[in-house]
Amino acid sequence: MKTSSAGDSREAILLVDGECALCHWITAFVMTRDAARRFQFGSLQSPAGLQLLREYQLPLDMNTFVMIQEDRAYTKSDAALRVLRQLGGLWPLASISIIIPRALRDFVYDRVANNRYRWFGRRELCNLPAAKERGRLIDGDGGGAA
Repeated sequence: MKTSSAGDSREAILLVDGECALCHWITAFVMTRDAARRFQFGSLQSPAGLQLLREYQLPLDMNTFVMIQEDRAYTKSDAALRVLRQLGGLWPLASISIIIPRALRDFVYDRVANNRYRWFGRRELCNLPAAKERGRLIDGDGGGAA
């Protein structure tokens, strides 16, 4: 997705597991704190999400979080830290943990991802965001989007 601004101010797409309660919470968390409205959202399982996974040659992996920005795809802890860097408030400070080796960050990420249904639950249906936020869903009608 191309936009006219530079750097981290470009729009990004976040893809999450549409059945995961933790992922739903993360989507709501980011949406609430994204005052600049940089992020659009979708589920990995949706037609649009699946198309993006194919386009960026990413595996169909429901245990990951994907951020697509400036024609690059980031996954797992890299994606999460890049999102935090672009939020308001003190959240960008958390991105300093990028100095931790990726293997260690992703090890912790994988432990949470592999246990997320057990710890946080599974959702059969996703709540649609408020009407003013629905345009931020890449699936248009919100079907399958986080």
